[in-house]
Amino acid sequence: MTVPRPRAAESQWCGTASDALPYDGEHSVLIGRIWDPSVDGPSPVVVRDGEVFDISHQFPTARDICELPDPAAVVAGLDGPRVCGFGEILANTGAETRDPDRPWLLAPVDLQALKAAGVTFPVSMIERVIEERARGDLALAADIRHRMLADIGVDLHGLVSGSAEAERLKNLLVAEGIWSQYLEVGIGPDAEIFTKGQILSAVGTAVPVGVLAASTWNNPEPEVALIVASSGRIVGATLGNDVNLRDVEGRSALLLPKAKDNNASCALGPLIRLFDERFGLERVRELEVRLQVRGADGFQLEAVSEMSRMSRDPEALVRQLIGPHHQYPDGAVLMLGTMFAPVEDRDRPGDGFTHKLDDVVRISCPALGTLVNRVRHAEECAPWQFGVRDLMGNLVRRGLL
Repeated sequence: MTVPRPRAAESQWCGTASDALPYDGEHSVLIGRIWDPSVDGPSPVVVRDGEVFDISHQFPTARDICELPDPAAVVAGLDGPRVCGFGEILANTGAETRDPDRPWLLAPVDLQALKAAGVTFPVSMIERVIEERARGDLALAADIRHRMLADIGVDLHGLVSGSAEAERLKNLLVAEGIWSQYLEVGIGPDAEIFTKGQILSAVGTAVPVGVLAASTWNNPEPEVALIVASSGRIVGATLGNDVNLRDVEGRSALLLPKAKDNNASCALGPLIRLFDERFGLERVRELEVRLQVRGADGFQLEAVSEMSRMSRDPEALVRQLIGPHHQYPDGAVLMLGTMFAPVEDRDRPGDGFTHKLDDVVRISCPALGTLVNRVRHAEECAPWQFGVRDLMGNLVRRGLL
């Protein structure tokens, strides 16, 4: 629906500390990363009771924390220099009002590989088939969607990959002549797991996310992201936005890297919640992830992804990511996919949804907080210039390596 709304003030769009932190923050073990201008580099931090503490002298990277046998138990007992209140650092993260002499938040991961799973919800699986057949044409996509769902005539929620129901759906689609490579990864034994971005390229909360200026059909993908140690053990979770160019991927699945991996196209945060006795994989399986999009044109959109409706279990996805077949010495972040596939018309009937500049995207979950980003062209977002060599050099100069 389109509702006239005044444009949010620049100082307010990124939200408040109470929004960003988990509802039970006082009982959460939370780590993140900041840029510290005093050392001209990043530092891991722990956020406790609304305060930010620098733990870089104990653990130079977030990766080092996540590789511990029991990260939450160690972090819960850590002390370090106080940086400031979390609200202060969040307010200073937004690019419009940032004081470059004070710290700001970064994406909470560093050396971990940035990976994502696709087509893990039946609804998004059907949307990928529609993208493929429409070849980026919004009007054609609307027509295909209507005819396809009428033909299938089934409730796709709860469909489990590899089940008898999934096999029946596959046979129906083959008979209808609409079998697709997306259905293969949605229903078949092998999940789609791809590289979302390069190490250190993710952005955090309260900063822009990027879509290519040439894209005319794109959307956010609100997801839970698992933090996976090099051993394959899942040690925590955060929120993610797997920004997607639907027109590009719709032209050819071979263009997935162009559709997914662009400047500022991977957002993670605001913090990592480490697994402990209060929060673990069972909680993740039950989470609801909410999406809110607010446009400068007054457009509003809201949706919910229920993790319980995934067709693949998170732990099974991690086993496909890492094991004897593939190792990640510094661990990985795995975005678990989304059931959100926006079809609501934004402008004209049949045109569906696509981002506009200055859209504010809020991805929230009470147990993980809120990740907030504003949409810009990827070409205009802050360029990614701090790579692995820069990180290693900075840590050496600081005496942390």
